[in-house]
Amino acid sequence: MNLPELKIGKLIAKVPIIQGGMAVRLSTSTLAAAVANEGGIGIIAGSGMSPEELRAEIQRARTLTSGIIGVNIMFAVSAFADLIKTAIEERIDLIISGAGFSRDMFGWGKDAGIPIVPIVSTDKLAKISEKLGAAAVVLEGKEAGGHLGTDFSVYELLPLVRKAVKIPVIAAGGIVEGKDIAEAFRLGADGVQMGIRFAASKESNAAENLKQVYLNATREDIILIDSPVGLPGRAIKNEFTDKIAAGKVRITNRCAQCLKECARNFCIMEALENAQKGNLADGLIFSGEYVGKIKEILSVKEIIHTLLQEVAECV
Repeated sequence: MNLPELKIGKLIAKVPIIQGGMAVRLSTSTLAAAVANEGGIGIIAGSGMSPEELRAEIQRARTLTSGIIGVNIMFAVSAFADLIKTAIEERIDLIISGAGFSRDMFGWGKDAGIPIVPIVSTDKLAKISEKLGAAAVVLEGKEAGGHLGTDFSVYELLPLVRKAVKIPVIAAGGIVEGKDIAEAFRLGADGVQMGIRFAASKESNAAENLKQVYLNATREDIILIDSPVGLPGRAIKNEFTDKIAAGKVRITNRCAQCLKECARNFCIMEALENAQKGNLADGLIFSGEYVGKIKEILSVKEIIHTLLQEVAECV
C-alpha cells in the first residue's frame, strides 16, 4: 500500500501522519520540527504553557524546520482563547483542539486563514464541525491515551464519520504500527494522528525514565482514571494512579486555576508535568492502549521510515 498526501485546507503533507500534541511539554518544538522535517505534521502541545512560552516554542520550531507546524490546545484550559490567539499571531499552520468544543475558534481561524481541526469522537460532532468551518477532523477512538470521549474503537467509528463528512478525517487512537495505519486508510481515513509512538522517540521531551516506562509497559498496565477535566483518561498504572484510586492525592492550595472547570481530585497539570520531568511517583503517565507494541526508542526519522516500510508491505 502507498500512502497519499494529506491535504488540509491549503496545506499538503507528503506523509499523512500527524504527531499528537501531548501535554504537558512532551510535544515541544524539537519533536514537532523533527516530524515536519520528515514530511509529516508536527504539533506543539500548548496546554499547560503560558502564551509567552507557546510563542517561544513556535518561533523556535520555525528555526528548525520549513515544514508544517501546528498546535494542540485543550478547550478545557482557562487560557484557551489567549493560547489560540497567540498561535494565530505567530502564523501557525493549523490548530487542533479537543477536551471540549469551541465554536468561536472556527471564526478566529477563518479570519486568520488558518485551518481549524477539532478532535471528535462521533459522526454527529464531525458534521457540526464541518458546518462550522472545520478544515478536517481528528477522529479519536477509545484506544487513545489521555482524555477520552467515546467507548468505541476508532475502527468502528471511521466508516460512520467518513460517510458523514466530506472534509479530511484523521484517525487517532491506538495507531502505533504500519498495519494500524493501513487499516485506518482502508476504512476511509485521509491521515492518522499518532501520539505514544512519538512520545517514545529520541526527540520527545519526556524524561529518559519516562521513556523507559513506555518501553516496558504492556496492555495489562493500561487503566482509566477520573480526570479533573471531567473526562476519563487512559494512563499507565503506577504509584500515582494508585493514590488517585484511593483518594490519597494531596491537593495543594497553590491552584493556578488552569482549567475552566476542575473536579479538584488532583492537579492534572502538576501531575503531567511531574511525569514529563521524571518524577514518576507523583506523575500521571497518559498512554494509548497499545503502548506495548513499542520495542525501541527510535529517532523520528527512523520511526517514520519504519512506518512507511511497514505500510508498503501491507496488501
